Amino acid sequence: MIDAALIHQCADPQIEIAIVERFIAEAGSDNPLSVTITSGDRIILPQVPQNADDAVRLIRRFAGQATVRVGLTQYPAGYGVSDAAQISVDLVDACQNIRMGSALFGKVYRIVAHARGEAGSSVFREALNAWRSGMFQDDYVFGLADPGPLSGEENVSMYPPEAIVDAEPDSTTLAPEQNHDPHAAGIRVDLSPLKDQGEP
Repeated sequence: MIDAALIHQCADPQIEIAIVERFIAEAGSDNPLSVTITSGDRIILPQVPQNADDAVRLIRRFAGQATVRVGLTQYPAGYGVSDAAQISVDLVDACQNIRMGSALFGKVYRIVAHARGEAGSSVFREALNAWRSGMFQDDYVFGLADPGPLSGEENVSMYPPEAIVDAEPDSTTLAPEQNHDPHAAGIRVDLSPLKDQGEP
């Protein structure tokens, strides 16, 4: 369990603390030195880092060759880095990782909220899916521009954890391999005019 005081101290100020706590609880790790490496559907299980230097060496080894997520927020190690040599121990410093991860998740949330024209629990869930996959509407979500706060809002507007409920993912968040049956679509034709014509 991550110390709540650490989150309060280090979280990006544009995001509600309760949301950062929920974000880390659902998408993060309890270990600041956590390095998760995936390549396609494969999970690579290297030796667990024993210190920050070990973690940085491991991140540099796989960055650019696989998807590498790091630290308490499972921050995407390759984001904003053109050379693996630029990767520093900041990624595995608990406070820095929370600061960077919460700021980047805030941007992802705003991207989703602007696309949906709303804020709230369903947007949080979709933003969490985008954070995990790195994709939103077929784009690399971390590389998209931050659209800024929603109209009339000073901060990222999210509901507290108790208002966020698990929901079935929207069709835009389904994995690409999940094809939809076109014959299963609901009928959207208004037949009321036909009914009126048939009446005497």
